[in-house]
Amino acid sequence: MNRLQKYIIHNLSTLFISIFLPLFAIASVIFLIKLATYTAVIQLTIWEMTKLYLFVLPEILFYTLPVTFFIAATLSLFKLSNDNEIVVIFSLGVHPKFILKTLFKPAFILSLLLFFNFLFLFPHATVLSSNFVSYKKSEAKFNLSASEFGHKFGDWLLYLGNENGDGTYGNVFLFNKNKEEEILIGAKQAQVINDAGILRLKLTSGEGYSYSKDTFSQINFETMFINDTMKTDLTQYRSPLEYWLSNDRAESKRHMMITDTLLSLFPLISLFLVAAIGIVHVRHQKAKVYLYLFLGVLIFYGSVLGLQSIFVYYTIPLVATVWSLITYMLYRKIIVARF
Repeated sequence: MNRLQKYIIHNLSTLFISIFLPLFAIASVIFLIKLATYTAVIQLTIWEMTKLYLFVLPEILFYTLPVTFFIAATLSLFKLSNDNEIVVIFSLGVHPKFILKTLFKPAFILSLLLFFNFLFLFPHATVLSSNFVSYKKSEAKFNLSASEFGHKFGDWLLYLGNENGDGTYGNVFLFNKNKEEEILIGAKQAQVINDAGILRLKLTSGEGYSYSKDTFSQINFETMFINDTMKTDLTQYRSPLEYWLSNDRAESKRHMMITDTLLSLFPLISLFLVAAIGIVHVRHQKAKVYLYLFLGVLIFYGSVLGLQSIFVYYTIPLVATVWSLITYMLYRKIIVARF
């Protein structure tokens, strides 16, 4: 029996890898095209594009692994049926439930990995990706051009006389006005320094003037720093539990929780359907395995997405229970009654 289990698992793993790699490559290309749209707003290096891809990697794996297992498990049994090995197995007195028990272990492990993926890894990766994009957008807002009016640096109006080739600017003027006083600063040279989200303007060799109704003052300086913290809409994140329980994007997270829970259960609750579709008698049955695979995935995903607006969180036990009962009845009628 151990050899038979290893043989079935070997067939499953071979098909799983051959199906997973193309699906993963297609999903990766789609997500990379989506990430490339960010370059219309922000500038990204190859390393930054790689970081964004790593942030969406848990999502890519989550949406490819359940479907891959369902297809691979079904086709592995279908291959054994075409080679008449299933008939030999049943002729030796092996019950169909032995095959289900063999497939249960990898399905259970995969479901655990999927739950861990969307409950723990996904919140972390989503927050990192969102904060990274927000940071880059805020950084992109501070694009300076020499000899142009309208630049702002925090509360300061900024004018740059000319741009040097080494990343510095010459003939720089800053102006700040409030109810009590006005401040004017002029410098021969300025350099913008980005230090972990804090923009720092380094002024060299300049003068500063401050005047109000009662006073007028002047200072000369060799070096002056003016700081401005970029206003970035960063998501605060401490733990996955806090992420799921927070009210931020509550509607989206509710949809995600329902969908991802059922997709995590999909490998387990579809084992009866895997056996009903994959196990055939090639002499007496016309196999339509690919049509049934397509219909199975379509009906399950359609039920998950379509019933959420009506039953909300009750969709999870409803779909899981009904799907298990229907597929079990098909398994009893098609497989157990015949083999």
